Amino acid sequence: MKNENKLHQISWRYHVVFWMVYFLFNTFRWGSYFNDYEYSLKSNMLGFPIHMALSYLNIFILMPFLIYRKKYFLYILSVLSAIFIMVLVKFNLTYLLISQNVWPEGPEFLNKLSFNYTIDMMIGELYVITFVAAIKITLDFLKEHKRVTDLEKAQLETELLFLKNQISPHFFFNTLNNIYSLSVEKSEKTPKIILKLSELMRYMLYETKERRQTLENEILCIQNYIDLERVRYDDSLEVNMSISGDIQDKEIAPILLLTFIENAFKHGANKNIGKVKIVINFKIKENFLYFTVINPLPLITDHKDNLKQSSGIGLENVKKRLELGYNKKDYDLKIKSHKNKFVVKLKIKVG
Repeated sequence: MKNENKLHQISWRYHVVFWMVYFLFNTFRWGSYFNDYEYSLKSNMLGFPIHMALSYLNIFILMPFLIYRKKYFLYILSVLSAIFIMVLVKFNLTYLLISQNVWPEGPEFLNKLSFNYTIDMMIGELYVITFVAAIKITLDFLKEHKRVTDLEKAQLETELLFLKNQISPHFFFNTLNNIYSLSVEKSEKTPKIILKLSELMRYMLYETKERRQTLENEILCIQNYIDLERVRYDDSLEVNMSISGDIQDKEIAPILLLTFIENAFKHGANKNIGKVKIVINFKIKENFLYFTVINPLPLITDHKDNLKQSSGIGLENVKKRLELGYNKKDYDLKIKSHKNKFVVKLKIKVG
């Protein structure tokens, strides 16, 4: 509110510069027209305070209290009345202080108020008021546009942060369930899984605060998660992970890919009996990552139900994060079930 009172955040220096430039331009223009720079200087020194008074009356009083409240008729009446009064003031001051011919650019010598003089002067004042009002409206539009843009950016960052934080509880909930199952069985794997989980927690809490993370760190996080799951499943799990292309100096939204991996284990390994094979492929080509995850579908007969169950909160979360964090041309996500396999293919810009 404090800044709003400072001439709508426009420094008084800019007002001074604007009026000085306008004054000099008008003085030289009319001085050249009359071939009398002294007269032009005097008339502009008298006229500009009137221009300024009308302009500021319009943009700081009449527009906020009438135009913005949709009192258009009253606004027009007020503007015309103010201009007419100022024309009377200008006429009398010109006659008393400068010259008895108050309208040297007019068709004839004029020493008394006339209809043509009044109309001509009112149009001139209206021109100045309109010019200043146009500047004010433009600046207000730019300020409002910036405010809306900043608000949208803040909302976007807040929503992205919410979605990113939503993944962590979802992920840890599933992992803690795994640890609970092993602890009930009094498995010797439990301490190792807890250690791996702590490493993942450290990464998620301290390494994912920025909007982008290096692809190397993301792959390392995924590798830790896979190691955690391998401890749990032993020989019943086969994970084939391949990386091709240069992953150096590539960036991606943090823990974005991990959701697909976690989904593959949750619906592929956890809901199937016997040997389970999960394929994970990272392929870098130019500035894009081609990421693929293939896992077996749960042992349920209806493939539509399979696809629906495999597209739970985690995948919906990822879709939303992609929409908010990337331009449409920068990614392409395809999720489908095919021949008892659940396939995720993501092409995403990383460079």
